[in-house]
Amino acid sequence: MNAGAGDLAAVSGRLADRARELAAQAAAPGLGPAVLAQQARALAGSALRLAVENAHASGHSWQEIGDVLGISPQAAFQRFGRPAGPQPGEPGPVTPVITDAADRAIAVLADWLEGHYDAVAATFDPAMAEKLPPAGLAAARDQLAGTAGRYRRLGDHDPLVRQLGDYTVADVPLEFEVGLMKGRVAFDRAGRVAGLYVLPAAVP
Repeated sequence: MNAGAGDLAAVSGRLADRARELAAQAAAPGLGPAVLAQQARALAGSALRLAVENAHASGHSWQEIGDVLGISPQAAFQRFGRPAGPQPGEPGPVTPVITDAADRAIAVLADWLEGHYDAVAATFDPAMAEKLPPAGLAAARDQLAGTAGRYRRLGDHDPLVRQLGDYTVADVPLEFEVGLMKGRVAFDRAGRVAGLYVLPAAVP
């Protein structure tokens, strides 16, 4: 369903309310700035998606929307477009088995990039645990810093989650000194991490 003016007004009100809540929470102990920033980012992402859907429903092209956002029309469609649905006889999209894969992937990547190697290793399946123990995670992080520079923050785009066979794969945009890259985390059907990578942003 396309967003209308009522949807945008409702999200604008939620943004204002949430901003006041976040300001109050920031002054209180117990809730770190990273959590606050993630909550604010999620709400801002919802507002942006509604605005884009409303603009496209009103007749604006993906070229125009991409120009406003500073991205290509293809990137705008891939991020915000809603496919019309499968053609007759074609299978529909596969629903990810791990429904909170985006949040899990962000947590795993954050722990790894912040040096909490034991916490990351605790999420691994047996093969990953053997292949990449905490010492290996530390070495991999050092190698990444040598090629990509210092990690800065999460990227502006929402994580992309899809089901690939038995694995739920989440791609999380990450910004390093060299520019935008993506963290890819693959989860098995039990929710254990079966793959952990940092890739150039252009890699499919």
